[in-house]
Amino acid sequence: MVRIVQEKCPRKYKRLMKSRFLFTVVGLMSLLARGAFATQADDTTITITGQNAGPTPFISQLTLTASDTSVIKSIQFTIAPKPGTVALPLSGTYAQDYLVSRGYLVPPSTDIFVPVYGLYDDYVNAITLTYHFLDGSSKTDTTTITTTAFDDQGCGYKSPTVLQARTASESLSYDYIFVRSGCGDFSPVILDTDGELRWVSTMGIPNALTASSGFFESAAFVADGSTLSRVDLDGTVTLLGDYSSIGVTAFHHNIDPGKVGLLLEADTVEYYESVVMEIDTAGTVLKTWNLADIISAAMVAGGDDPSEFVYPTPQDWFHSNAVTYNRADDALIVSSRENFVICLDYETGAIKWILGDQTKKWFTFPSLAQYAIYMTPGSLPPIGPHSTSITYDQHLLLFDNGFFGTFHQPPGVNRTYSSPRKYQLNLTDPIVGGNPGTAAEVWNYEQNQTVYSPICSSIYEDAPLNYLIDYAFVGGFTAMPPYAQLLGLNAAGETAFYYQYPTNFCDTAYNALPIHLENTAYPIITARPLNISTRGNVGPGDDALIGGFIVSGSDSKKVALRLLGPSLNISYLTKNLADPVITLHDSTGAVIATNDNWQDDAGAAELTANGLAPNDPSEAATIQTLAPGAYTVVGTGKGADVGIALVEVYDLSPEADAKLANISTRGNVGTGDNVLIPGFILGDVEKTTVIVRAIGPSLSGSGVANPLADPTLTVYDSNGAALASNNDWQDGLYANDISSIGLAPTDPLESSIILHLPAGAYTAIVSGANGETGLGLVEVYDLQ
Repeated sequence: MVRIVQEKCPRKYKRLMKSRFLFTVVGLMSLLARGAFATQADDTTITITGQNAGPTPFISQLTLTASDTSVIKSIQFTIAPKPGTVALPLSGTYAQDYLVSRGYLVPPSTDIFVPVYGLYDDYVNAITLTYHFLDGSSKTDTTTITTTAFDDQGCGYKSPTVLQARTASESLSYDYIFVRSGCGDFSPVILDTDGELRWVSTMGIPNALTASSGFFESAAFVADGSTLSRVDLDGTVTLLGDYSSIGVTAFHHNIDPGKVGLLLEADTVEYYESVVMEIDTAGTVLKTWNLADIISAAMVAGGDDPSEFVYPTPQDWFHSNAVTYNRADDALIVSSRENFVICLDYETGAIKWILGDQTKKWFTFPSLAQYAIYMTPGSLPPIGPHSTSITYDQHLLLFDNGFFGTFHQPPGVNRTYSSPRKYQLNLTDPIVGGNPGTAAEVWNYEQNQTVYSPICSSIYEDAPLNYLIDYAFVGGFTAMPPYAQLLGLNAAGETAFYYQYPTNFCDTAYNALPIHLENTAYPIITARPLNISTRGNVGPGDDALIGGFIVSGSDSKKVALRLLGPSLNISYLTKNLADPVITLHDSTGAVIATNDNWQDDAGAAELTANGLAPNDPSEAATIQTLAPGAYTVVGTGKGADVGIALVEVYDLSPEADAKLANISTRGNVGTGDNVLIPGFILGDVEKTTVIVRAIGPSLSGSGVANPLADPTLTVYDSNGAALASNNDWQDGLYANDISSIGLAPTDPLESSIILHLPAGAYTAIVSGANGETGLGLVEVYDLQ
């Protein structure tokens, strides 16, 4: 029986890995054995000298004085939770370079300013500061911050009706909630899953229901009229741009992650709620899609009159409210409350498919009906859709408000209840032609059809199958009074919390996102591959464990390479590699570096400082700074040594303009516990789309004598839950997408999976489908 072990892909992740602490201790113990010495933590005095209240009670700033700021690597604050609460403590870590870039540390001054956000208001907050130093040492200090009470202007954020409190008995992947709202003059807000208010915007926009906001790279992006601003968690507001000069009169509803930047729905002088713009985080407009023009062109091409469906400002003929970018097929998925969900080719804007209620007016036009996806038996189409997104398994998730159209006639079906729904899209190959495909409803949360929230509501997935549902307008237009409700569902389908708030229209919570503030690190690292680690059997010759990776971008990338054997203290492994040797080659095959014993490497001290010092001195590791290009790392045993080993590649400069574009490992695939077990880490925030492949038969074309005949692949999360499996790639649901991206395996017996994953640690197991053995190759491609 295959055991999923955590040494191949550590469970927790901070800047590189949360579990580095263990390796740091081991590495320091190894050095201490050679003689006691004073660390930078011992030699540096840091004193808390003051604190200043911030722009809201949820923000404060501590002043520190250090005897030597040059040796400080980072400073972390952690806010102790209130007694009896469940949400993980809110914590933030500032790297020294970030503190300098923000003006919180100005060398040679010894003063350091540390913003602390997420405080409880009207409370004595207990704060722990952890100082990390360049030699890997650290120390802590504590203080308290007493805050004043915050007036939530009757919005109810501070006093929800608790329909179900969060308890420790129900697990949940997220602990904080970003709420888009229009109540008060402090939208958006952040709550924790205990129902506590933890942050409010400092922009002071009244009636923000007519604006838009989003949470991206651990900051709020907030629109006000034709302007867009960034609001950092420390309260700093930065105006990014005013777009009135290009015809924008306002932004509305969501701000969603795009292909490169942020997707916003714009009102323009010409069209109301039917223009989508992508704007980067510096405020530059990257691309615009005018749904009026796109749909008009399609109708004309199909012989219909667009003036019967498309209308200029001020008519609300489309009413866009959310946009999702799908990396698997380079497409935008736009939610139109009045009509349907429509998918556009990102580059050309061409319509790919339409999903919606076919009793509405749009379906009476043959030019639009030709793009319709048909529902499978037993599935319901979305009506008045909101909050489109892509789930981990590449399904379409949205909130079906159940509310018919109010502009076009016929208006379509009007339901008496609302529900989140998830659809599996079985799309046809556009080259073949014919109907675009079908949609099968694979999940919903109808609550016995008892909840009616006709507008503004949302659902989003955090980690796989962990959901946040926002019923924004419970009871609808006739309710006296209506309510907003926030509900959390965990992977077991259990309700983790359920809170209710008073609302006027859908002011209180018109869209809510699960977010992570339990361990935010600055600078922010988006969810790109930062590590691969593969456990396999190392033998002589072609049976070496071989890892490959590509450094792309314009900058060089610093990486740490490790090959572990003796420290793999796993009882069921029969023989570990006793004396590992690691060798790094460039794309020409030339040897760049080799290492037998890690302490002999020039980067040994940096390995220790980064918490990557191997446990055993005979294990191999090296730090290298690499120019863009392709590289191969080969793990062997010294002399005739054979056994099981773990090869790892770590990205030590994730903030550089370079990334590990794809990472792979080739090794022996045996049976039982001797299968190939790769792990990979995506960090630090947001989500990314990856393709994981298991290659076997086609290796024979590269001269491999004993390739794995029929590989099978399963991907697991850090808790050991299986996320997806595949045997023959052409049988997979998204085989067409894999082909169109150009990553189709060359043999039909090989395996491939597309997953849209949040930051975190993941494991794959590659084995023979029928117990075959041989050499296999596992690859992880980032579709960023």
